[in-house]
Amino acid sequence: MELRRIDLGIWDTLTKAVLCLFFFAACLAVAVWYLPLIKQNERMRQEIVRLEKEIRIEEESAFRRKVAVEALRNDPRTVERNARERLGLAKPGETVIRFEESDAHRP
Repeated sequence: MELRRIDLGIWDTLTKAVLCLFFFAACLAVAVWYLPLIKQNERMRQEIVRLEKEIRIEEESAFRRKVAVEALRNDPRTVERNARERLGLAKPGETVIRFEESDAHRP
């Protein structure tokens, strides 16, 4: 039994071209459909990076504050220094120098 190929002429070529165009259009539709999601994903990733950086900064600040609190609780020299700075006191024979911030409104 011999199979004969029927020549459909231009219709065979047009059918293949339409199928290729349909496939290309479907791929383009999927890309257009998901493009906003891809951009949203990128924005969210950037937000995550920004928030992680902010978390690191806040953790460092919390650590510094914790160390300062522990020093005030356990180190009498730190308590003394802090009290003298806040009250403006000095030990006998000590010279106190105060720096004033410049006033931006004065010429």
